[in-house]
Amino acid sequence: MLANLNDVLLPAQKRRYAVGLFNCVTLEMTRGIFQAAEKLNAPVIVGTAEILLGSASLQEVADMVIDRAKRSTVPVVLHYDHGLTYEKCMEAMDLGYTSIMYDCSTASYEENLKNLAEMVKIAHSRNITVEGELGHVGDNEGKGKLSRPEDYYTDPEKAVEFVEKTGVDALAIAVGNAHGDYKFPPKLDFDRISEIHRKVAVPLVLHGGSGLSDDDFRKAVLCGISKVNIFTDIDKAQASAMKEAWDAGVRSAFSMVPAEVEAIQKVVERKMLLFGSEGHGIEA
Repeated sequence: MLANLNDVLLPAQKRRYAVGLFNCVTLEMTRGIFQAAEKLNAPVIVGTAEILLGSASLQEVADMVIDRAKRSTVPVVLHYDHGLTYEKCMEAMDLGYTSIMYDCSTASYEENLKNLAEMVKIAHSRNITVEGELGHVGDNEGKGKLSRPEDYYTDPEKAVEFVEKTGVDALAIAVGNAHGDYKFPPKLDFDRISEIHRKVAVPLVLHGGSGLSDDDFRKAVLCGISKVNIFTDIDKAQASAMKEAWDAGVRSAFSMVPAEVEAIQKVVERKMLLFGSEGHGIEA
């Protein structure tokens, strides 16, 4: 069944568990994510990040996930993740996405606030939720790598003003996390997470979840994280399953599919259990 961020994150915030967002660009990922959520009766957020649209168009991804979400036995948020442009955010809403992230985190604070506030007005008029980002979560490599990530950490005091003035439904924060593969063990600022959680009313989001330790996840959730974004882990699981099948002599892409879906499902199930979201899909 279709849901928005408020439907799944407000209960998570209240009961101190987190809901996983899993970015999805292939049919195998779609199957693995939904099968895991339904097996564990866990709410799930299925994401489509703008940066991943080189693999499939937004229309193609929407065709793949929206009907499946409507038929699901658990609440499913269709979230346009890291929307970088106004036009693509609007396209996602028109296609049927129930939530968007308008990522203006690289702009000035004033521009970020202004852009988000305008997008929130549009989205809320359509019962669509909005996630914003304050601070900036960089990448572990390439042009998005930050030489001093701490310079971009979320300021707790600014977070209060930002949430109040924009009206966002969830806030992504920068606390030592980064996108992609971590080359060295990350050091999350748990005190900062706790402080922001105490000051800000809306659920908090941790991007760059792939590669964090189990203890990092558990502590982050206890400190106030209600949503965790995952992509690299399921992407690597699918690739590894394909390689293992090839090494075993399989030469048909069709024959590799079951192993790919199973590998993705295992990763998603493990994350959901780690986040504590199992059993919170359809409450008895």
